[in-house]
Amino acid sequence: MPVDQRTKDEQLTQKRAHVLGLNYADSRQLTKQLYKDILSVKEMYELKVIPLYVDEHHIRFGITTLSAQQTINQLTERFSDYRTAFFIISEAGFREYMLLYDPPKKVEYQDISISPVDAGDIITEVSATLEKVRPDDMLAYIVQQAFRLKASDIHLECQRDEVRIRFRVDGVLHPVAYLAYEKYRHLLSVLASAADISTEAAESQTGHISRVYQLATGDEVTLNLRVETVPTVYGMDVVMRLFNLKLEFFVLQNLGLSEQESVVVNDIIQHPTGLVLVVGPTGSGKTTTLYSLINTLNLPERKIITLEDPVEYNMPGVVQIPVHGELEGQSFAEKLRAVLRLDPDVVMVGEIRDQDTAKTALQGALTGHLVLSTFHGASAAAALTRMLDMIGINPLFASAMRLIMAQRLVRRLDDNTKQPYKPDNALKAQLKTVIDSFPPDIPRPDINQITLYRPGKSPENPFGYSGQLALREQLLMTPGVRDMLKLAPNQITTEALEAKAVEEGMRTMLQDGLLKAFAGLTTLEEVYRVVG
Repeated sequence: MPVDQRTKDEQLTQKRAHVLGLNYADSRQLTKQLYKDILSVKEMYELKVIPLYVDEHHIRFGITTLSAQQTINQLTERFSDYRTAFFIISEAGFREYMLLYDPPKKVEYQDISISPVDAGDIITEVSATLEKVRPDDMLAYIVQQAFRLKASDIHLECQRDEVRIRFRVDGVLHPVAYLAYEKYRHLLSVLASAADISTEAAESQTGHISRVYQLATGDEVTLNLRVETVPTVYGMDVVMRLFNLKLEFFVLQNLGLSEQESVVVNDIIQHPTGLVLVVGPTGSGKTTTLYSLINTLNLPERKIITLEDPVEYNMPGVVQIPVHGELEGQSFAEKLRAVLRLDPDVVMVGEIRDQDTAKTALQGALTGHLVLSTFHGASAAAALTRMLDMIGINPLFASAMRLIMAQRLVRRLDDNTKQPYKPDNALKAQLKTVIDSFPPDIPRPDINQITLYRPGKSPENPFGYSGQLALREQLLMTPGVRDMLKLAPNQITTEALEAKAVEEGMRTMLQDGLLKAFAGLTTLEEVYRVVG
C-alpha cells in the first residue's frame, strides 16, 4: 500500500478508536514480536485479534474495528490471570502481523494434464494446489492451464459438498479439480470483481474479463474471457469461455473447407451482397467462421460494422459495436437499423434472436449489403424453416438469402495412433443407407472397401484425438429450393426442404461426417455423437 494511503488508513482508524472510546496503536511504530502460545493462527483470523505484547503479568491485544465486543469479553475472561488491554490497529496493520504469524507457503504450480488413467491422482494434486493459493492466483492459474490444454471453456459447477472444475477440451468435458465452498467463495469474489458482475444476483449474468494477472511465481497470465453465471440449487455456477486466439488464426484456410465449400464461400466474398447465416449450437465454431469471413473481407475499400453481445475479438479496421440486448433501446434490431444508415458494405449481427432483427437483417441484405449472422437450428433446412416462421412467406426472401451453413465440431483423430478396422455386415447395412442418400454429384464409395478408424493411445496422447474439425452443410437458394419457398406455409417442411437441397447438390452434416470418417479424420462414433 502506498505510504500516503497507509497514513490515511491509520488516521481513519485512530478516529474510529476515539469514537469507540478505545486505545489506538500505530502498528508501524511497534516492535513486532511473535507470541505463538497465546492464540492459534486460526483464532487470530477468526477473531481478528493479534497479541501485541506479553509478559508474565500483562497481555496487550491488537484488535480491528471488525472485532466483536463479545470477543473482548471472552478474551478478558479467558486470560483473567493477566492484566489485559485492547488496542485498535488498522486492517493493514493486522494483515502485516498475520504475514508474520502465517507466512505465505511456497506453492509449486504443476502443469495440469488430462488422462483417463491417472485422472484421480491428477485431480487430487490440482485440488490441493488450489487450496493453498490466493484467490487471484487461483483464477490466473486455472485460466493459464486451460489455455495450455487448448480448452475452449472452464466450468465451475456447484455440487452438494464441493465445487467441481471441468475443462472442455476438443468438445468434451474433463474434471480437473474440486474446491471446498469456502475457497470457492474467495474465487467467486475475485471473478465477480474482474468481470463486473454480482455474487448475489438472483438471475443469470454475463461479464467479460480482459486483463493481465501476475502469479506469485512472477509469471504473467493474460485473461480474455467471457463469463456466464447462473444461480443453481447449491450456489452460483460459472462458465468461462476463453478468447485467447490471435487474429492471424481467423483465415479461411484454417476452417477446413472442402473444395466444393470453398467455391461457395469464395463466391460470397467476390460478390458481397445478401444474407449469410451460420447455424449451430453453442461451441460449434460459428464465431470462428464469422470472424474468418470478416477478416477475409476486411479490405481498405470496405466499411465493415459488427454488432456483438459481447465483442469477443478486437479486429483492426472493423467498427465493432457492443450490444446489450437486455437494455431498452439496445436490441440488435434497434442498433442494426442505425448501422444500416451508416453506409456499411458488410454488417455482422452477432445473433438473430427475434422477428424484428430477422426482418431488419433481410431488409439490409435486399438493399445491397452483405449481412452475416448466426442463428439457432438443428440443421440448415431447420434454420431456413424457422426463419420463414419468423418473417412469413416473403417473395423477396429467396433473392436476399445467399447461404445457410450449419456446422458441428467433432474431435480429430491423432494420425500417429489411430487404428483401422473393417465394419461388420450390420454396420455396413447402416452405412449403406446413408451412402445411398448422397447427392448425385458425390461419388458413392464401395461399401466393401470402406475402412473405419478407432482412436489409439500413447503416453503423449492418452485419448487418441488431437484438435477438432467441422462437419458442415451448405444450403443454397437453388432453383428447386426457391420454388419450394413459393408454396403455402403448411406445405414447407424441414424434411422436404432438406430432400430438395440434397437432390440439388447439398451434402448434409451426416453425409459429410461419414466421408470424413472414411478418410480417417474422425471416428464414426464422433459423427453420431455430434450429429445424431
